[in-house]
Amino acid sequence: MSENPLLQLIEHGQSYWLDNLTRGKIHGGELQRRVEEEGMRGVTSNPSIFMKAITGSNDYDDQIASLAADGHSTGEIYEALAVKDIQDACDVLRPLYNDSGGHDGFVSLEVSPHLAHETEATMDEARRLFQRVDRPNCLIKIPGTEAGLPAIEQMLYEGVNVNITLLFSVERYEQVALRYIRALERRAAEGKPIDSVASVASFFLSRIDVLVDQLLTHRIPPEMRTDQSSQAEELLGKVAIANAKLAYQSFQEIFGSARWKLLEEKGAKVQRPLWASTSTKNPEYSDVRYVEPLIGPETVNTLPDSTIEAFADHGIVEPNTVTEGVDEARQTLAELDALGIDLSRVTWQLENEGIQKFIDPFEELLEVISERAESVAVAK
Repeated sequence: MSENPLLQLIEHGQSYWLDNLTRGKIHGGELQRRVEEEGMRGVTSNPSIFMKAITGSNDYDDQIASLAADGHSTGEIYEALAVKDIQDACDVLRPLYNDSGGHDGFVSLEVSPHLAHETEATMDEARRLFQRVDRPNCLIKIPGTEAGLPAIEQMLYEGVNVNITLLFSVERYEQVALRYIRALERRAAEGKPIDSVASVASFFLSRIDVLVDQLLTHRIPPEMRTDQSSQAEELLGKVAIANAKLAYQSFQEIFGSARWKLLEEKGAKVQRPLWASTSTKNPEYSDVRYVEPLIGPETVNTLPDSTIEAFADHGIVEPNTVTEGVDEARQTLAELDALGIDLSRVTWQLENEGIQKFIDPFEELLEVISERAESVAVAK
């Protein structure tokens, strides 16, 4: 067994993907090095990541200048920048994609966050982006909102690889898993290949604890300590992991079913749960809190640079931790409900906040691109 905890994850059935993408990482050789030396198996991006990448370097200035000179709009410039990075990253990871039989080596590109509640527009953009990137190891990110559900199924049916994002509730996770199965069944019924269609379901973690811990703290008076308040204290920092463990139970049930086995026999690949939002927000918690308890077969953990560094340094890898403590996880959520905290309302709020957390940097990014394009024009 490898001494590097990152490489040990692979040995226990989990792939780690880098939750960060910059042009510098691609062309400077960092992505290649991480694949070869650290076992990195994929890359994800989102508007916030692109905003930091483009505002944090001059790597994009030449392309912005060229596109602006040709009269392209701000939105067109952004898309061209993003597509170029995704294509180049896909090319770096293509050998891994090939060697793994299409199991890993993926790079994700998000549809506009403004489309989170628009089914038809989401499908139009997902199709266009997938065709424009033109790489088999590209995943198009579509949020798992109510409007996103039919778009997700239709895109998968059409053969577009999809990373379903912004999943917070077990119920919504089950819905997207069944949409994946239904899409493959529709393809199979028409004689279309299903072995090349790929999907992951991104289940968010730390944001749940941030909000739930806040609600729990409301129930812990600073002076009077009651049985209820001590119970609230016991639940601090436990809900996100408990929620994820129950989602994995649903994963095992759905993809262990006879219905799924029929598709698997025709070459279908499981839609893996992907643990997202894995950076620890509370400094009092372990910096590998959302990695160690959720290791298991057919899972992905998407990690920012800081969490990768922390886990490589002191992460502890034990097999199948994601299936441990399931009864305790159910008890945790039952106690949360008993305290009057409705997890379904929490996850609904987080879904909407999550959309806004992508819209804000997306808008900021467009402003930066516009300013740089204007500065180029003035310089001329």
